[in-house]
Amino acid sequence: MATDISAALESTRHMLLQTVSDFPQEQFNTVPFKDSWTAGQVAEHIVKFSSGGAEILNSTGTDTKRDPAEKIGPLGDLFLNFDIKMIAPDFIRPSDGPHEKDIISGLLDNAYTPMITLSKTKDLTLTYTDFDLPQFGTLTRMEWLYFILFHTQRHIWQLKNIRGWLEG
Repeated sequence: MATDISAALESTRHMLLQTVSDFPQEQFNTVPFKDSWTAGQVAEHIVKFSSGGAEILNSTGTDTKRDPAEKIGPLGDLFLNFDIKMIAPDFIRPSDGPHEKDIISGLLDNAYTPMITLSKTKDLTLTYTDFDLPQFGTLTRMEWLYFILFHTQRHIWQLKNIRGWLEG
């Protein structure tokens, strides 16, 4: 299972960086439609989210008393349902910008490196009790990695939609 999540994180990082690089800098801070984030804001949100996730993944875990992959399916069902509008908590909401695409791309790339390394080197079955995810409670390291993966995939979809709106 560790090689699966490692490969999926590598692939998703590549897709994310490619999707961000497809934006010309002059469109990176353009609001595509009312109540939407810019591509730069979406990218900053992913950086903030990923940094917080890495912090949780490096905390001390406890033995898991259930299937350590139990919540992966439900997490995917929720975060890959693009019909649902979600609101980010304040602590991972992006600034108004402007955002420099090259700087954000470097931050995104750097945010994924420790998670990929961790997915290959750490026990993925431990549960992290310091943070409860609304609707899901505590997660194992494996579930956190999949949560980060699904969250990023959701925003890759969002970035592609923003690009489509801007190209209109």
